Amino acid sequence: MPEYVGSVLLLLCALQVKHMFADFFLQTPKMLAGRCAYVHMGRAQHAGVHIIGSAIVFALFGAPVVFILVLAALEWVVHFHIDFGKARYSEVKKLNPQQARFWQAMGADQMLHQLTYVAMAWAWVKYTAM
Repeated sequence: MPEYVGSVLLLLCALQVKHMFADFFLQTPKMLAGRCAYVHMGRAQHAGVHIIGSAIVFALFGAPVVFILVLAALEWVVHFHIDFGKARYSEVKKLNPQQARFWQAMGADQMLHQLTYVAMAWAWVKYTAM
């Protein structure tokens, strides 16, 4: 097994912890209200919280500053649009937590975020860890 596999697993764990805090503990009422509008400062701020957390994680793993900046910009765009997609879908379908489709939308949203972290870990291995 390549020696960096343990580092990749630790990186993914660190990104999971970051995600939990950014998505569930650090959202403000401004970030949560009116999310079905595309231009939404709260969603932009929420995506910003995510990239700050990811930047810290990647800095702790020794990623170069340029890599972190490029990854942060890409993550911000992806996170913003994943959240917009879920918010828009939930609004159009008038979903609430008592409906299965609400939780399906939440699960799809979270899966897309997790796949983003897999892509970010791949980029870290491909461009910085080797």
